[in-house]
Amino acid sequence: MKNGFTTTILHSDLESPIEHFSVHKPMHAAVAFGYPDARDLAKVFKGEAPGYAYGRQGNPTTTALEVKISKMEDGIATACFSTGMAAIAATFVALLRAGDHVVSSSFLFGNTNSLFGTFNTLGCEISFVDATDVANVARALRPNTRMVFVETIANPRTQVADLARIGELCASNGVLYVVDNTMTSPYLYQPKRNKAGLIINSLTKYIGGHGNALGGAVTDTGLFDWTRFSNIYDNYKNAKPALWGILQIRKKGLRDVGSTLAAEPAHRLATGAETLALRMEKSSDNALQLARFLAKHPKVTKVYYPGLEDHPQVELVGQRPLIGDEAAALDAEREQPQQRHGKQRQEQEHRRHRQHDRAADGTTADAIGGRHPAPRITCASSGAKPTVTRAPVGTARCPRTSNSTPSATFTRSLCASPR
Repeated sequence: MKNGFTTTILHSDLESPIEHFSVHKPMHAAVAFGYPDARDLAKVFKGEAPGYAYGRQGNPTTTALEVKISKMEDGIATACFSTGMAAIAATFVALLRAGDHVVSSSFLFGNTNSLFGTFNTLGCEISFVDATDVANVARALRPNTRMVFVETIANPRTQVADLARIGELCASNGVLYVVDNTMTSPYLYQPKRNKAGLIINSLTKYIGGHGNALGGAVTDTGLFDWTRFSNIYDNYKNAKPALWGILQIRKKGLRDVGSTLAAEPAHRLATGAETLALRMEKSSDNALQLARFLAKHPKVTKVYYPGLEDHPQVELVGQRPLIGDEAAALDAEREQPQQRHGKQRQEQEHRRHRQHDRAADGTTADAIGGRHPAPRITCASSGAKPTVTRAPVGTARCPRTSNSTPSATFTRSLCASPR
């Protein structure tokens, strides 16, 4: 009998012996690793034998986390990094060269968009398209296109990429398909089902889930044929072809760049991941309740949430093989402040809203995936209007004054005019 998602994660550490019969892999803080014979160390350095040589290239604690992530995403191998942005940057540094072309969704996390702008200045051209329609991606492909990059659900406006059809397109053209799965997590969606070759996760968010550790990961699904990828260096072709890509990412992107995930955050992320399913179920349920409530609120002009029937990509959400829920974050667009009141009246309104903020049940924080309920964040990047608030909903009980209505202070905080 095949184990379920949570059971698989919980038993991951126990599949190999652990000293002192611990139920978790211990935290190895050592930077260097010694061997009885220098020749053994040399073999590890050359990749001819398994083991650890220097902490920048990984340690047993990080390896235990990588095994868990691979199981979550049904992948063949994972490389972990200090942050999610480091994982994206390392993938691009390792796999792309000047003159290469990338097709990317135009609906991206602001820092990802900024990073891609940097690569454009370094001779790697990136074309941005509306990835909610596969036809836009198809038109942007070129003979030198090495990669297509999308986010499952865009941050912050929740546009949903045409994931299945883009996967088919990339497979038929032999193009590497890279999917950032941060906003859905591997519990709600596994990009491998839609033929993704590489999967990016910011472990800081839902997988870690407790807001106490930064981390990122790149997982190889085993679906992409790396023998067709012209940018693999010859010295990494001694391994099995299926591992060429992740090996080059680990060597050129992790070892050479040095964006290493340390042992302590790796341990926090690994233990936090064990409750991912429980947290995503609750967070998604809270988000749906909040989205439905705000959709009817007189001070909210629009709610962007994939679980609502009026979401622009609601059909794509139905086609995508999600596990029960749509997402745990939403955006609400507030009405514009009335200009006719004059400056003095507006200042009074802003002071009143600040008082509501301090009394709110939600916690103001610039983060996704934690346990806290509905932070209030005004999104000014990625084309979002100043009146758009992103609400990454946590696992705490959705504050109510009745069985169906979030509490007044909670609502006033979310719907307050921008300061």
